[in-house]
Amino acid sequence: MKYLHTMIRVFDLEAALDFFCSKLGLIEIRRRDHEKGRFTLVFLATGEDEPCIELTYNWDQAEAYSQGRNFGHLAYEVDDIYALCKKLEDSGVAILRPPRDGRMAFIKSPDGISVELLQKGDPLPIREPWSLMESQGSW
Repeated sequence: MKYLHTMIRVFDLEAALDFFCSKLGLIEIRRRDHEKGRFTLVFLATGEDEPCIELTYNWDQAEAYSQGRNFGHLAYEVDDIYALCKKLEDSGVAILRPPRDGRMAFIKSPDGISVELLQKGDPLPIREPWSLMESQGSW
């Protein structure tokens, strides 16, 4: 068995691409427009041979999707959790669960999809200002 992708329905494709590609650093691997079905599929990954996120954009969707409890979160291993959280924060992304422990943080996409960031290997030494930051909202 081979993991292929996780599908996320997005209301605003450009906002989702800005979040996942420009801010989080994923790469658009392929895109398929389905004129007859009136939807676009965009596949994003950390590299060519990695599992993907499939963003499904339904062209005629009039309202944002409701949050389903059957979807938990996406998780990515990162080289430096502090550096990535700082970059995300500087680009306007709220760090909902700061990396107080040098190991884990949570953010959300524009469509409310929780994204867990996990430090590669051992946790980094606890560092300010992260260690004092409180969690906010839901993640």
